[in-house]
This record gives sequence, structure tokens and C-alpha cells, in this order.
Amino acid sequence: MTERAIDAREVRNLVTLFFDQATRFADEPFVWAKRDGVYVSLSWRETADEVRAAANGLISVLGVKTGDRVIIVGENRPEWLIADIAIKAIGAISVPTYTTNTAVNHLHVINDSGAQLAIVSNPALAARLIAAAVEADHKLRVIIFDNPNSVIHSDIETKAWSDVLEAGRGDDIPDHVATAKREDMCSIIYTSGTGGLPKGVMLTHGGILCNCDGATQIVKELELGEEVFLSFLPLSHAYEHVGGIYLPICLGAQVFYVERVDTLINTMAEVRPTIMTAVPRLYETMRSRIHQSVQTQSNFRIRLFEKTVELGTKRYKNPKSLSLWDKLVDAVCERLVRKKIRERFGGRLKALVSGGAPLNYEVGLFFTALGVRILQGYGQTEASPVISANVPNNVKLHAVGPPARGVSVKIAQDGEILSKGEMVMLGYWNDPDATIAAIDDDGWLHTGDIGYLDEDGHIIITDRKKDLIVNSGGDNISPQRVEGTLCLEEELEQAMVFGDKRPYLTAVLVPDEEWLKKWSRSNGKENSLEKLAKDMQLISAIGEAVLRSNKTVPVIEKVRKFVISHHSFTVENGQMTPTLKVRRHAILREFRVGLEALY
Repeated sequence: MTERAIDAREVRNLVTLFFDQATRFADEPFVWAKRDGVYVSLSWRETADEVRAAANGLISVLGVKTGDRVIIVGENRPEWLIADIAIKAIGAISVPTYTTNTAVNHLHVINDSGAQLAIVSNPALAARLIAAAVEADHKLRVIIFDNPNSVIHSDIETKAWSDVLEAGRGDDIPDHVATAKREDMCSIIYTSGTGGLPKGVMLTHGGILCNCDGATQIVKELELGEEVFLSFLPLSHAYEHVGGIYLPICLGAQVFYVERVDTLINTMAEVRPTIMTAVPRLYETMRSRIHQSVQTQSNFRIRLFEKTVELGTKRYKNPKSLSLWDKLVDAVCERLVRKKIRERFGGRLKALVSGGAPLNYEVGLFFTALGVRILQGYGQTEASPVISANVPNNVKLHAVGPPARGVSVKIAQDGEILSKGEMVMLGYWNDPDATIAAIDDDGWLHTGDIGYLDEDGHIIITDRKKDLIVNSGGDNISPQRVEGTLCLEEELEQAMVFGDKRPYLTAVLVPDEEWLKKWSRSNGKENSLEKLAKDMQLISAIGEAVLRSNKTVPVIEKVRKFVISHHSFTVENGQMTPTLKVRRHAILREFRVGLEALY
């Protein structure tokens, strides 16, 4: 075990994990956030003091008790972490909720969870939550981090976070910290809802600690020291809930919270993280932007970059295949290209971790060829969420690694991946039928993913069981694989494939924003996707990209026809989940008629 990491198998609960580490590292910096454009830290001791104050304030001011559900709605920031640990410290149950939730989403979570208290970061988010709260089946009180006095509603009681902290200062942590057991529920995390209303997943202290232990065993091969995490995925998602809070605590790491996602690359150069977790969509975007940046350089630089990718790919696939000349050229590429790429990521990055959705093999290969280690993992909220991950010394880009320590995996007769261990959820809140469908009598979690184990015990996923397209010829087709292949073309940013019970595949396509800007300028067109969606010249240009993509896939995976969306798929319009996965049912609701017409 690494010197700073704690053995999560020996820890009673998540709160003692935090306080044990806070005692060890005391005045060292722990969490960082921007204040007036500059990163400012809270030490472990200062964070622990805030957690104590918050926990006692929640009891004395609001009467929160063991088992109560408390909603958290906020962007990633130290207060989010403090609130979550404080809620758990008094035996209450945190209910992380997305900042992108509509009033309808909030109403579902409020009513379903039975939460009587919500902690919200700012007045804008509070307004959306309150719009739902006034329609709820029961009263909801609201605590606000920033500018609480600007939120006044006659039917909703609001309080300032600062007042709650002030009321709780000076007292020790509640007794519950010593008595909470690993099997006790600590959070209800609502799934992001790719197929309808989210379900509340009941997670335990032990489930998340099991994840921390498994993840620690994986990343310790990176020769861990004083690690620096960069957190930007929503803390309300199980992936970042562990990767942005409890794994860093377990490792004794520092955590920097990104102020704005659109400045992520600049923030990486500023913070210089050693480990970062993200979803495939980010890596796809990074790859596209790197390609576009290279195309603006001299012919020599372009050829050098292409040679770097070529030799890096060759080395990954077969290290012994590089000739002496290849090795000499590769050394030049290492100095002139790979070093500069790594500097763009801060210069000390040990690994990018990918999860939340399948990572396209070509995207993973691209970063590997450029000397940026990328570790693809696999899991789901119901597994707290980690099931497996690639280990640094044995990366297989087409696989999601072997099961993490404490996790068992087997393949059902129909190819479904089943997992078992302490990390499995207690079940779905208020939904016993769904729980029975997800966890069998022997405790195996039915993941809904199709795949197999290779000769080394690595999990290889072929598709989501429920997302499989079965065409009219009876062939099973993975829409995610086809979409990933399409989006490797520079013209395309997003794709959603359709074709269940049909003779061939069709798709809804979204052009790449930067490519479209250049195309519009060179063709004398107004750069407006809304106006260009039915432009025949654009359709022809996009068609060429589809034809190129079709040359790389089997006949049954070729996209024969398509429509161009007049807007991007976004979280705001409900066509992407907060972790940037396509919500197929939402896109089909808008485009089904157009897709049907293609047949």
C-alpha cells in the first residue's frame, strides 16, 4: 500500500476515512477552488472543522437526524464535499442531484426520495429547485451557499449555509461517526436516465469503500506520491462522487475543482494534475481539437505529428516491430511532439481515466500513441460504480480491464455481464420490482451490458443489452460502436444511429462546430446549423464523411441514409445525460418521423 493511502478494507465508514486522513495530513492543502480568478486552498484540518460545523449545524438548526434524506444541488466546489461528508456524519443520506435538472426532474427526486431538506449552491439553481418544491407532496427547506438573502419565497423556508456553520462551530463530530457500519446506506444517487425517469440507487459506506480499495490497487502501479486530482465531472454522478471525493481522500491527495468546463485545457496546464477522470466525450473532443490545431501548422509539423501517431501506434500493437531507424525517429518524435502534448496536459499527468461510457478504440489508441496513458474503466451507479479498470502495466485498449479487487464477474448464458461484491447497491429506492430484476437471488447484479472475458480475465464489452439494434435480417448491431466510428471523421461531432427491425441503418448527425465554421466560410454560407441542416451542399459534404466511415465497418454497420440535426445534442435540451451519454429516446422523439421517411 502506498505511504499516503489508507487501507479502505479496514475502515468502518466514509466519515472515519475522512477524519483519519484529516488527522494525518492536518495543515497540508486538500481542496482548491478559484476565488477572484486565483486558486485558494482549504487544508485538511480546515475542511474537517467545516465538516464538524456543518454536521452539528444541520442537527441544531434544522433537526436533521439519522435516515433523513438531504438533496445537494451545486457545481463542483469544496462546500459540496463538506456538505456530503457532514450529511453522512450524522447518519443522514445524501441525495446528489444534477445542476442541469429541470423543475420536473427536481420534483421527481423530491417526491421519490422524500427529502425534506436541500442544500443548493446559488440563487439560480435554488429558483429551479423551489419551482419544483412548491409543487411537491411535502414541505422542503432549502439551504443556500451563495447570496441566500436574494432568494425569498413565501412558501419555502430558506437559510444561509454560513448561518448553519456558525451555529455548529465548537462542537465535536456527532456520535454516529463511531457507530455507522459499512452496510449502512449513505447515499441515494439517481441514475442519469438514458431511458426515462431516473431511479434512486441506494449505496452503502462499504460499497464506496470497496470501490476506493479497488481503485487504489489499480492506480498504485503509477508510483503514487502526493497526487493531484482535477475534478470537473458532476459530483452528483457516482463516477465523480468516488473519483472526485472519496478516492482522493483515500489516497491523501489534493483536489482542484474546475471553475468552468470550457477552460478545462487551460486549467490542466495551470493545475498540472497527476490523475484525472473523465468521460469518452471529452477525449473525443480533445482528439478533434488536437487534429484541428495540427492542420494549421507547417507541412513539416503535420508530417512529424502523423509520424508520431504512426510509430506510437506501431509500438503499442507490437513493441518489437520497430526497426532501428523507427526507434531513432521515434526518439525525435518523443522530444518534439509527445513532450509538448504532455505539457498541454500540465506535464506531470500519470493517467487519464475514462469511464461512464465505452471509449472508442481509435481514440484510446490516439492518446496512447502520443504518450498520454489512458486507463479505461467500467462500472455503473448500481456498483458504486467501479466494476473493472485497466491497470497501468497491462493496458488493453479494446477492453475495460480485469475486475477490481473485491469484485467478482461472470458471464450469463445470454452474454450479459454479471457482477457481485460489497460494491453492489442495496437496491432501488421505492422500487422493489426493479431491484428484483437487477439483483438475483444469489446477489449477482445484472448489468444490462453484453460482453465476455478474454484469456487474461479482462472484460470486453460489446454493447448495452437494451440498446442492441436487431435489423430485419436478424443481425445484432451495436449502435454505440457505429456512432463512435462515425464521430472519428473530422466533419462529425455527434451521431445517433437508428435501424431496429429495419433493412439498414440510418442516423441523426451533428456536424463538428469548428469544421462547420470553416466549411461555411469557404462556401459563402451563413454559419447557422439551423439554416444549413437541409442545405444540399452540406448534406453532400457530410455524406462524403459517412462514406469514408462506411469503408471501415462491416456491411450491416454501414449507415445508408441520414438526417442532419439543426442543433447539437445537449444536456440542456435533454438529448444528453449530464455525463454526456446520448439519450436515444429523447432524440427519437424529435427525429423519428424524419428517420422513418428515410425508409
